[in-house]
Amino acid sequence: MNKVILMGRLTRDPDVRYSQGETANCVARYTLAVDRRFARRDSQDAQTADFIQIVAFGKSGEFAEKYFRKGTKVIVTGRIQTGSYTNKEGVKVYTTDVVAEDQEFAESKNASGNGGNGGFGGDMPSQAPAPSAAGDGFMNIPDGIDEELPFN
Repeated sequence: MNKVILMGRLTRDPDVRYSQGETANCVARYTLAVDRRFARRDSQDAQTADFIQIVAFGKSGEFAEKYFRKGTKVIVTGRIQTGSYTNKEGVKVYTTDVVAEDQEFAESKNASGNGGNGGFGGDMPSQAPAPSAAGDGFMNIPDGIDEELPFN
C-alpha cells in the first residue's frame, strides 16, 4: 500500500502549468513544510520541518491554483511517486513527489493569519469568532446553561 497523509503549510504559491494537447490538464506543484514531531536536542540549528514536494493533477490542481497561497495550512493525502531524469549537465537526478489524491484546509481562514483572507478570494463570507478559552485551556461555559447539557 502506498498512502501518505501530510499536514503543513505551503512555502510558496503553487506553480501551475497546463499540459499541451487536445484537452489541457492542470498540473500544480507546491512545497509543503511539515513540522517534525520531535526536534533533535543535540543541535541548536537542527531542522525542525521537512519540505515535501506535492503535485496535483486535474481538478485537484485547479483547486490548488484557485485557493492555495503561501502560508495556507492544508492536509494532503496521496501517494509517493519516485522518478529520475538527466539534467543539462548529464547528471542523473532522482525525484520524490507526493501525488495529491485529496487536499483540504486544516484551519479556518481567520486562523491562518494571511491578512484575514486565509488564501481565499475576497468574496468568501467571514466566519464567526471562535469561543474564548479560559486560562486553563478549557472553553468557558456561560452561566445558566447547565440544564441544556446532555450530562451532569
